[in-house]
Amino acid sequence: MHMNKQQLSIQLLFVLGACLLSFSAVLAAEKKPNIIFILADDLGYADVGFNGQQKIRTPALDNMAREGMVLTQHYAGSTVCMPSRCSLLTGKHMGQASIRGNPRWTASGKAVDFGPEDITVAEELKRVGYQTAIIGKWGLAEVADEGMPNVQGFDYFYGYRTHREAHHYYYRDIWEQNQIQPLEGNDFFTKQGQYTHDVFCSKALQYISDNKENPFFLYLALTIPHYELTVPEIEKKPYENLGWPKREMKAAHYRHDPEGNVTYAGMVSRMDRDIGRILSHLKSLGIAENTLVIFSSDNGPEYEKKDRFFNSNGPFRGGKRDLYEGGIRVPFVAWWPGTIEGGERQDHISAFDDFLPTVCDLIGISPTDEITGISYLPTLIGEPEKQEKREYIYWEFNEREGPIQAIRKGDWKAVKFLKKPMELYHLPTDPGEASNIAGSHPQIVENMDALFREVRTESAEFTLVKRSPSKN
Repeated sequence: MHMNKQQLSIQLLFVLGACLLSFSAVLAAEKKPNIIFILADDLGYADVGFNGQQKIRTPALDNMAREGMVLTQHYAGSTVCMPSRCSLLTGKHMGQASIRGNPRWTASGKAVDFGPEDITVAEELKRVGYQTAIIGKWGLAEVADEGMPNVQGFDYFYGYRTHREAHHYYYRDIWEQNQIQPLEGNDFFTKQGQYTHDVFCSKALQYISDNKENPFFLYLALTIPHYELTVPEIEKKPYENLGWPKREMKAAHYRHDPEGNVTYAGMVSRMDRDIGRILSHLKSLGIAENTLVIFSSDNGPEYEKKDRFFNSNGPFRGGKRDLYEGGIRVPFVAWWPGTIEGGERQDHISAFDDFLPTVCDLIGISPTDEITGISYLPTLIGEPEKQEKREYIYWEFNEREGPIQAIRKGDWKAVKFLKKPMELYHLPTDPGEASNIAGSHPQIVENMDALFREVRTESAEFTLVKRSPSKN
């Protein structure tokens, strides 16, 4: 059968169209997911409704939990800001990480920043074509320019470079890339001008819009609810006149608002509101089903370490600067419409150093450096039979009560203070670590003691000896 030119052209167009459709399908299947990690600062495990909070309203995060997955046994990298963020970004626990303490608590008294040897999750993602950004609190380049985000794999940086800057919500200057940009009208002493949390969230929304066609990684490091306690008055209104006890706050270095409880609740609710805005924005842009969003906190609560009005640490003992559960067990929810099954709570034991290998697993590459974390991707995507279990998680911390070490191994938790007998807790039956049962389990204590010696490398700046803070 012979075809005329018109018939041949039509058939060729049909074949070409089919090929193009097939090629488009392959491209769609290979499209890399966007990744957003939202980190709160000093937010307690139970400061959110999905983990039992009764007084503070967190409707957006609670809805995120209903649409996503909560990990109930997730741990921060450390019990304070700087080392915890190091663990998150490099995939290493405190026995291997380059930064194991906050700036003033090193052996030399000088801050240890990120250096060329640190391979961050942003650098891993750059290998496969991602755009990368950090908006909010960096805190990993206190002194050294080589610790700045643009040297550590991030294309874009907007926020606080150092911890001290991040102590104030109306700070006068913000870093953009490697330049300081003044915020017009801001005065942190009188708390005038733009509330920097709002500025960060606006920048995040704009970044998402600008990069909706690219695979991107956004690390949104919020400062709420870290001291200082201050929030625009409108956010306090729902919590006023509820008969709550007053908690007086005195303004000094931290320019606290006068009353703590309504301020703290208002701060958490404002953060919640803006996380809801980000998730809604992803949906409106049509990219929610191609975006993994994770929310967590960098360590346990500071405001409610002792006062239990909000019960910020839930059933757990301690808070920020402790290695008991209240200092390191943190809220975690992952949201990815169409990929993560909604409404699940999983008890897989995980930690901040698992984030980098999870990302590498997600995009199909192997980590560049030797790391201590393990991918929790199988748990997130509903394949628990493929989930590797962690042998242990290790922490060390050396400030006023230190040095302290801790290990979680299966159901057991060991806590070790300098020159004191090891404490041992069975977390399933004693989540509040109220009963030290080391005396009745000598073999477990012996095994844990050996593990303490095996899992850490020596560090000249982070030695396990008693020390005092520098005055820098």
